[in-house]
Amino acid sequence: MKIAFLFPGQGSQAVGMGKAFARSSEPAAAVWREADDALGFSLSRLCFEGPPDELTLTANTQPAVLTTSVAAAAALGERGLTPDLVAGHSLGEYSALVVAGVLPFATAVTLVRQRGLFMQEAVPVGAGAMAALLGVDLATAEEVCAESARGEVVAVANINAPGQIVIAGHRSAVERAVKAAALRGGRKSIMLPVSAPFHSALMKPAADRLAAELDRVPIFPPRIPVVRNVDGGATTRAEEVRPFLVQQVASPVRWTDCVERLQREGATTFIEVGPGRVLTGLLRRTLPDVRAYAVEEPASLDRARAAVTATGASASGEGPS
Repeated sequence: MKIAFLFPGQGSQAVGMGKAFARSSEPAAAVWREADDALGFSLSRLCFEGPPDELTLTANTQPAVLTTSVAAAAALGERGLTPDLVAGHSLGEYSALVVAGVLPFATAVTLVRQRGLFMQEAVPVGAGAMAALLGVDLATAEEVCAESARGEVVAVANINAPGQIVIAGHRSAVERAVKAAALRGGRKSIMLPVSAPFHSALMKPAADRLAAELDRVPIFPPRIPVVRNVDGGATTRAEEVRPFLVQQVASPVRWTDCVERLQREGATTFIEVGPGRVLTGLLRRTLPDVRAYAVEEPASLDRARAAVTATGASASGEGPS
């Protein structure tokens, strides 16, 4: 049985995340201490106590979600659950790289804080937008984006699961695409409460700035394969890391390809590690017959560990969620 860890991205944050693991697991608590030291302020207090409006600032959210996820992985490791493969959604790819031994944690937490700043500053507040298109396939989403651009940017940003596509770009173009999707039979479209049009061509300035920072950080060969967002490929060499992380900023997150690649690599059990349970839900829409568990606090860790280690556990896809 191969275990794949899945790490969430921005949007899964909530005040209080990580606090239970910090209290119950010394390896998890050590991750939080390292984050506070590396950043020079109490990220742990912000995550555990809020306020929410500060936590949702992109430059805070990205290191917060990363730290919560890496601390949860440390707690899982303390209980004997370690991955054979890893992947992360957008920001979560950095959590995957830390757990795979590619990036030192202190390096990663400062890097993603810079990444968040670069992404926020790439587009003036209010100029960009993102929307989830539900009930349309990829080809239809691409068509409505092409016809709605009208000289502006709007394109597919996340391919999350069958029937769930996220688009991003200039706000007016995104709004036109939402209306066009409804005319094409889309079940529902939702404007997302985000501060920038992530994973669109408008993020190119952020990608360029991130490239300069990545040139200065140490990168090590992965101990286990890391399935990457850009193309669903498996990163197994250190030299593959930088170019794909730069490309990721302004390219679509091909999450469906990622989980399908994990399955082809032999993953039979998937554990979402960190805040929220979004990826578990997406996984079950893409691979309904695999075992899937979401671990964000000690009780869910105990349930996942018991299920994974139980003799003859059924691959029903009905893990704790």
